[in-house]
Amino acid sequence: MNLLPYVLVLLAATLWGTVGTTQTFLTDGIQPLTVAAMRSGIGGGVLLIIAIAMKKIQFRHWPWKYTFYAALSMALFQPLFFTSVRLTGVAIGTVVTIGSSPVFAGLIEWLYFKNKPTRTWGIATVLAILGCVLVFVNKGQTTVNPLGISLALCAGIAFATYTHVSKSLMDKEAALPAVAMTFSMCGLLLLPIAFILGVDWVTESANWPPLLFMCIFGTSIAYILFQTGLQKILSSSAVTLSLAEPLTAALLGVFLVGEYLSVASWIGVAMLLGGIIVITFGGRTKSIPQIEASVE
Repeated sequence: MNLLPYVLVLLAATLWGTVGTTQTFLTDGIQPLTVAAMRSGIGGGVLLIIAIAMKKIQFRHWPWKYTFYAALSMALFQPLFFTSVRLTGVAIGTVVTIGSSPVFAGLIEWLYFKNKPTRTWGIATVLAILGCVLVFVNKGQTTVNPLGISLALCAGIAFATYTHVSKSLMDKEAALPAVAMTFSMCGLLLLPIAFILGVDWVTESANWPPLLFMCIFGTSIAYILFQTGLQKILSSSAVTLSLAEPLTAALLGVFLVGEYLSVASWIGVAMLLGGIIVITFGGRTKSIPQIEASVE
């Protein structure tokens, strides 16, 4: 089986991992949720203009149902994740959200699509989740807040759902128009929240370079890569590979921002990398069945 789809998903996760570091170059006091809304709206909007100019979108025959569910999943993921982080701290909120996503993706694939997860996926996912936990053990204060943990789990479900619905969308449309439509719609759904929290920071010229980087590379290009790779591999494997995001964020934090990682965190980095290697090379030995979703 071709290694390229795995590489594309890894590249996407690596680009997602740059977003946290890039946000440090924004002016202080900006709500992360407004950044997410701008990323989705601008990143999707730019692609939408390109797709329309290239005549890649047929609005009359567009699979609106799949697009709406994918956009809604991402629009729900953002407030669920950021609220959980505010209630429980960065460590627990991130670990529960990112760590639970592969588990939920595997369960959806097993229960809904009748595709039982492989032992290779299980080993890789356990390694990656444990690595994620160790990476975040030194990320500031944490609070075991039941509501925050519940929201983090819901965020994990939202991302897993997005991945599965996107795979169905990719059976019908190419990656570029699919990402363009999904994230333009996601941006519209998040726009009211963004205006409530305030978007005045967008007018400051100093914020445009990091914002554009997050929109173009962290959103547009990243999700095109992710959804292109998703066409050829299982959704559960793609979500496990997305754990390269915290790996990238941790390494960038050390080498660019000057953050400190404990010995336990470096062990976590190694375990994350090990899980990614296992799913990339071990997962290729199993042929990928074509899954046609039925989203009601």
